[in-house]
Amino acid sequence: MNRQKILLRQKLTFGTIGCLIFIVIWVLLGQILLSFPDYSQFYGFHPLATMKAFYHLLYSELFWLAVVASLRRVLIGLGFAFILGVPAGILIGYYDRIWMLTHVPVQFLRMISPLSWMPIAILILPTFEKAIYFLITMACVWPIILSTAQGVNRINPQLLAMARNQGARDVQLLLRVILPSAIPFIIVGLRLALGISWIILVPAEFLGISSGLGYSINDARDTLEYDRLLALVVAIGFIGLFLDTAVRFFEKQSDLKYILRNS
Repeated sequence: MNRQKILLRQKLTFGTIGCLIFIVIWVLLGQILLSFPDYSQFYGFHPLATMKAFYHLLYSELFWLAVVASLRRVLIGLGFAFILGVPAGILIGYYDRIWMLTHVPVQFLRMISPLSWMPIAILILPTFEKAIYFLITMACVWPIILSTAQGVNRINPQLLAMARNQGARDVQLLLRVILPSAIPFIIVGLRLALGISWIILVPAEFLGISSGLGYSINDARDTLEYDRLLALVVAIGFIGLFLDTAVRFFEKQSDLKYILRNS
């Protein structure tokens, strides 16, 4: 118990120091930038101006509407990736021949930048909104597939054999043994996919839409509101950190259940 308190105290201490160092570097870089006359127009990038703009964002209805629009796109794209990726990952991880058959194509497609699909998505899909869903899905599906396959592949073969000897059918084997054992790995894949989708979101929202955080950044740039632009960047970082922390919490819970299940 004392060890856990010490570790928690160390995390808080070093985390606080790290944040302070980051802020100091930001202030110094802002001062250096403003020391050049040609860059005086970029005063909005200074921490004080950015924090003031960030404060006003928190009371802006348009900002929260943009957040809701962006989160909706991420959740829909991530949902499609989950629906496609988990079954595919189970098949790849469970059947060796399917793994050998799909290994090269999956690795090939995984290495293609999701933004490379942007022109194709615009051409084949009827709306820009659906094109964004497609891009996020293409970005998220591969880590989910690979993490799920890894989880299934690491299941103890003796556990599967024991379940079969006790009369478990394929559906029972899937629901009672395979999925519970693979859940920690699936959540890891979701965490990776969420981080990728949040990164892909902003450039994807540069498409012909009029809502979302990416659109707001583009609008702030066009209107030369540099303080609002950087405040939006800071807001994206905070929201992404919150989402990652939430998924990390569920990841820890699933890891604990996995340890108890296999102890």
